[in-house]
Amino acid sequence: MAASTNSSPVPGDRDLLGQTVMVIGGSSGIGLETARLARARGADIILTARNPDRLHRVGLELAASIAAFDATDFGRLERFFGALPGLVDHLLVTGPGPRRMPLAEFDLEVGRRDVDAGLLLPLQVARHATSKVRPGGTLLFLGGTGGDRPTAGLAFSTALTAALRAMTRSLALEIAPVRVNLIAAGVAGPADIAALAVHLMTNTAITGAAFDIDCGHQLTPPSSG
Repeated sequence: MAASTNSSPVPGDRDLLGQTVMVIGGSSGIGLETARLARARGADIILTARNPDRLHRVGLELAASIAAFDATDFGRLERFFGALPGLVDHLLVTGPGPRRMPLAEFDLEVGRRDVDAGLLLPLQVARHATSKVRPGGTLLFLGGTGGDRPTAGLAFSTALTAALRAMTRSLALEIAPVRVNLIAAGVAGPADIAALAVHLMTNTAITGAAFDIDCGHQLTPPSSG
């Protein structure tokens, strides 16, 4: 695994050359698209995911280091970080999408799993990032939009969304000089979101920020039914 030095930026589209990007939840969707783009921009890639077969295929595609495990197994997560041989430059943590769960159908165990994946996992990763992400590197969370617009059936999901935004700001202060940012993804394609993720990795002036990427969906009035 490569660890970067504080050298001059590489011009053009190889500006991650010599750096290491880790994606937790990187075998599909936005995590995979981000890993692909970072690899194309010169980065070495580390991927984790639950599905070993899919992760193995992606690892071969990207010449990536891989580890198959459930990241919400926090003991296993700690062992994984402890075994890393060096620092990483940028770390993306993907998360669960919004789950419509009307109050009458609320499932406590499902809710607890969403708390683990949507709040406790980012918090645990941030704790490890203090010693495993190089100073000036990036910790990037992937969350959702919707915290600003009340929606029936999404009370729990919108609460998690709002909490992750607040956590991002606080962690940006607590674990500096590691930069901490949030992508709040809505109605946008994985390639567009990946482009934003890589931009946040390479722009060293941004921390403690949340970026909505939803094609302006939140600006449109809610349907009347």
